Amino acid sequence: MKETIIYQRVSTEEQNPENQLKDCISINSYGEYYLFEDRQSAWRDNSFREGFEEVRKLIKSNKIKHLIVWDFDRLYRNRKKFKEFLIFLKVYKTQLHSFRQVWMEELHKIPEPWNEIVYDLLINIWGHLAEDESNRKSDRVKIAVRRNEKGTFSYKGNKWGRKPISVKTRNKVKQLRKLNKSYNEICRLVTYSDKNNNPRNISKGMVFKILHPVHKISDEN
Repeated sequence: MKETIIYQRVSTEEQNPENQLKDCISINSYGEYYLFEDRQSAWRDNSFREGFEEVRKLIKSNKIKHLIVWDFDRLYRNRKKFKEFLIFLKVYKTQLHSFRQVWMEELHKIPEPWNEIVYDLLINIWGHLAEDESNRKSDRVKIAVRRNEKGTFSYKGNKWGRKPISVKTRNKVKQLRKLNKSYNEICRLVTYSDKNNNPRNISKGMVFKILHPVHKISDEN
């Protein structure tokens, strides 16, 4: 019975995916294997991967003891998602092997119970790396933000935040309220366009803000 999976994720930019497969086969000492492959553009972790979903299903069946990849980034480039996947492998007692991260084999050689302790340490380290990666990304975004009298914009020039409610829409809300319309009725009757120009019904919260604006009070000395 096959207890091993070789998983490949190759991008359109890679010229020799066959060499990666040969490398994975070269470290397979566990017998027959399942082969799954996904092809997609580089750096797209969020897109659906049919082959990878099959890998997860097989691992969940408790029939797989070894997962072989060419590099950790074939699984996830995002460190947080990779950490979660390491926990997933631990739950189903599947060993991860990588052609490029050969040090992983030393971890598998550690006798029990120390191998579990070191594996947990690896997971925690990856968690710290993920947090650091997220903080660095957040800092880069904040540095790139541009603010002016017209609003807040990304470095690409895209405006952030909700699209402001137009004067015409605000006046319509006020007119309907003068006609003794309830908040629910106003929400059904008034629509506006969001930042993608899709029509949306106005919310009760926005109706309240329009009818009861908050005025800033300046200090007088």
